Amino acid sequence: MAESETGRNTIFEERVEILANVHHPGDQFVMRVRAPKTASAAKPGQFVHLRVSDERPMRRPISIMLTDPEKGTVDLLIKVIGEGTRLLRERKTGESIQMLGPIGRPFDLSDSSKRYILIGGGVGIPPMIFCAMSLLGRAPAVVFAGSEVEFPFALKPSTAILPGVGGNTILGITSLEERGIASRLASNAGLYGCYEGYVPDLARDYLLALSSEERERCLLLSCGPHPMLHAVAKVGRELNIPAYLSLEEHMACGIGGCAGCVVKTIEDGEEKYRRVCVDGPVFESSLLPEFA
Repeated sequence: MAESETGRNTIFEERVEILANVHHPGDQFVMRVRAPKTASAAKPGQFVHLRVSDERPMRRPISIMLTDPEKGTVDLLIKVIGEGTRLLRERKTGESIQMLGPIGRPFDLSDSSKRYILIGGGVGIPPMIFCAMSLLGRAPAVVFAGSEVEFPFALKPSTAILPGVGGNTILGITSLEERGIASRLASNAGLYGCYEGYVPDLARDYLLALSSEERERCLLLSCGPHPMLHAVAKVGRELNIPAYLSLEEHMACGIGGCAGCVVKTIEDGEEKYRRVCVDGPVFESSLLPEFA
């Protein structure tokens, strides 16, 4: 057991069993592991650090998509981007790997008076799904997801009517829609049922169609590649909506020791350097000069 910046004894090291490893188009796969300590403690926006094999000591940071504390399981969406993630793709059901988790400061979902606008791109979609599931029955949420390859989820036509969203933008994520959580998809790859364009533009269309009073209730939560996060931050500034961004960064130790994932912030007029792994990965966009 280890310590983190969010408190003492909050990061666990577990030897986890792989329960499923389902491959999807676009070099994506969803891995389910049995990790009871992480499953019981994880919050939306946190991540795990996986050791890809016993021969490779360097771990890979992976966002948590879903947990089942009762069953002790954690679901992870992973995309092959190098040798480490390729090795993870080849791991088999029944094998075990070393994992640290949950790591990082999560999204703050405590204000039930807000409407949460969740914007995810690529492997940044999982934290948005985790947020949406955690908000169920507590506060309204809408999920906008973008991908340039086929989505690694079951999809279905959404029955929810969203202002500003129409035409052929009809598909949502089945697991969310079946629970009454509205969702819509965006892609530049010509995927059926998706908004043709970038996902921040889809979210902006929706927000512009709301009344000013409705927009005042909104918060933007987002995870994805940096260009997408820049666009989300811009939407937040334009419409005067607070935006909270989960940053994707390369990491070495993942627990704050190496300071290899620092990002510059401006806090109370003072320039500081924060570690994405434990001081983040979630930051308010107004604190990040890169996104201001």
